Amino acid sequence: MFKLKTLSHAETHKEVLIKFILLLSILILYFGYLSYEYGILTGGLVAILTWSFFVLCTPVADAGFLLDLPIRLLFGFRMLYSEIMVWTIAIALNAYAILYNREAYDKTVLTTIFKDIILTPFPYWSIFILSGIGTFLSIYFGDEMLDVLRHKDRVKYHQHAFKLKLIGVISLFLLISFAYYFLLKSLNIEIG
Repeated sequence: MFKLKTLSHAETHKEVLIKFILLLSILILYFGYLSYEYGILTGGLVAILTWSFFVLCTPVADAGFLLDLPIRLLFGFRMLYSEIMVWTIAIALNAYAILYNREAYDKTVLTTIFKDIILTPFPYWSIFILSGIGTFLSIYFGDEMLDVLRHKDRVKYHQHAFKLKLIGVISLFLLISFAYYFLLKSLNIEIG
């Protein structure tokens, strides 16, 4: 059977805080570099567009490392709901940028590819769909896992149901990753 090492509440919060600070530091450094290169407004917009690329175009919960998990552990707010808010913000920011500041996408290779994805509904919007399915599956599974870890005394039925969900989520995630790989290949993007 599976034995999970459980961390104390304080250790978990400390680990999450350290990861949050490290990722936030990377984001701040990236923003600083872009602001130096393109000015504070354009650099800030390009940094946000880069963040939104990782939110909308990768089939894992990237924002989860920065927002969802710390919010869940600190405030008990389910990661699913915070991820819905993250996606809403990312979509709104890109709608603004496409309508009013499209040239901001031309500043980096990543945002240029992102603009092509946004402006080519077929077949590239399927990247958004696959990424959304993968992201929300991983968030759902993460919420379930945290629920199971919090309630160690669950009956065997719940443990078996959890294992079946785990197998289903992993299988679906592998299928999504396979389809995602071929979509990226059609954009001439090679994954190392």
